[in-house]
Amino acid sequence: MQRLFAQGQSSRDNSELAFTDPLTGLGNHRRFSDKVERLISERAEDPAPFAVGIIDLDGFKPINDLFGHKAGDEILVQVAMRLRAAMDGHSTVTRIGADEFAFLFPMVFSEEAAAEKARMLIEILSAPYDVGARSARLSASVGCSLFHSGDETTEVLIHKAETALYRAKRSGRGAVVIFTQEMEEAAKRVTRIEQALRRAVSAGDVEPHFQPIIDLRTRRTIGFETLARWTDPDLGPVPPTTFIPIAEERGIIGPLSQLVLRKATEAACHWPQDLFIAFNLSPSQLVDQNTGLQILSILGRVGFNPRRLEVEITETGLMSDPASAGKAVEDLRRSGIRVSLDDFGTGQSSLGRLRDFHFDKLKIDRSFIATMLEDRPSEHIIRAILAMCEGLGMDVVAEGVEQEAQADRLLQFGCRGGQGFLFGRPVDADTTLANLRGVQRMAARA
Repeated sequence: MQRLFAQGQSSRDNSELAFTDPLTGLGNHRRFSDKVERLISERAEDPAPFAVGIIDLDGFKPINDLFGHKAGDEILVQVAMRLRAAMDGHSTVTRIGADEFAFLFPMVFSEEAAAEKARMLIEILSAPYDVGARSARLSASVGCSLFHSGDETTEVLIHKAETALYRAKRSGRGAVVIFTQEMEEAAKRVTRIEQALRRAVSAGDVEPHFQPIIDLRTRRTIGFETLARWTDPDLGPVPPTTFIPIAEERGIIGPLSQLVLRKATEAACHWPQDLFIAFNLSPSQLVDQNTGLQILSILGRVGFNPRRLEVEITETGLMSDPASAGKAVEDLRRSGIRVSLDDFGTGQSSLGRLRDFHFDKLKIDRSFIATMLEDRPSEHIIRAILAMCEGLGMDVVAEGVEQEAQADRLLQFGCRGGQGFLFGRPVDADTTLANLRGVQRMAARA
C-alpha cells in the first residue's frame, strides 16, 4: 500500500514539475495554456470576457550581459516574486520565456480595466532590483487580449496578446497595448506583404532604382545611391518604408539585399568607371559575419570593382552590437569598399562613434537641410559637422537638397557633396543609363 501511495505521489510530483518553471517556481507555458483552456471551457455557455497578457522585460539582455547570468537569474526571481504578490485570488501569472511572463485575469471584463492592471504591473516592475551590492532598473512592455466569444481558442488569444506585445515593443519602453480588430487586419496585411515579398525575391522581381549624388561645385554626377523598389501584381507599388521593415523583421533582408546589389552592380558595369554606387546595409546585416563575404562574392561574380562601392550604415546598426559592427566595417574597408555613416544627426548620435569607427564619408540627415534656411541652430549644426569632418578627413554629402538656395548655402559652408530631388529623383536602371548617355553626348558636342 505504501508503495502504491509513493508511486502515486511520485506521479503527481512529476506532473507538477512538467507545469512549473524551475527557476522562479511559477507555472510555465503549459500551465498558462491549461488554465486559459479551462476558463474558456467554463465560460463556453456564457462567454463572459476575461483578459490574458504577456509581459516582456525591456532591456533585460544588456543587464544580463553587464551583471552576468547568475545576477540575471536573481532578477528574474525577484520579478516573479513581485508579479505573484500582485495577483489576486482569481488571477495567475506564469513564466513562458526567458524574460517573458504571462498573466490571466478572469475577473477583468473590459479593455480599460486590462490596461489599468497592466500599467500597475509595469509600475511594480520598475522599482530597483538588488544585485549584490549594486542595483538595476528594468521597464516592461505588455500586450493584452480579451476573450469575447466561445469561438476563440487558447492559441488565438495568446497570438493576439503576442501581436499586441509586438506593437507595444515597437512604440517604446513601458508601453501597454490591447489587441484590437484593426491590429488583426494590420497583422494580416503584413503577412500578405511578407508572402508576396518572399515570392518577389525568389523570382527576382525587386528592382534597384538610382538617385544621383553630385559634386556641388561642378554639378557633375559622381555616383548614385541604390534604392530598392517593388511593384506586386496584386498589391501594386509597395513603398520601401513598408516592405524594408517587414523584410528586416521576417528575415528576408539578406536575400533581398543580395538581389538588389547584384542587379545594381550589373547595371553600373555599363556606366563610366569613375561613378560609384552607394548601397544601404541593414542593422542585422551589419552584425552578420557572412555579410562581407556575400558582398565580395557578388562583386566577384559580376566583375564589379570593390572600390566603386560605398556601403551606407546607420548608427542604429552600430549600436546593436558595436564589436561585430566594427569588425564588419574594417573587413569591408580592407577589401577596398568605402563605408559611409548615413542619416547623421538623428537618433542617439555619438561623436565617439566617429572616433571608434573608421568611416570614409558622412551623410548629413535631410532634417537639417530642410530647415537650414530658416533655422539658425540647424545651420550651426551643419557648419559644425562640416568642420569636424574636415578635421577627420571624411567626405560629406548633404541629403534631401530640394532648393537652389540650400545648395548654394551648403557650397558656401564648404560642403562638396549633395543628394536630393533638386538633382534628380530615383529612376530605374534603363533610365539612369539613358540619362548618363545623354550627358555624354552633350559633353561631346561641347
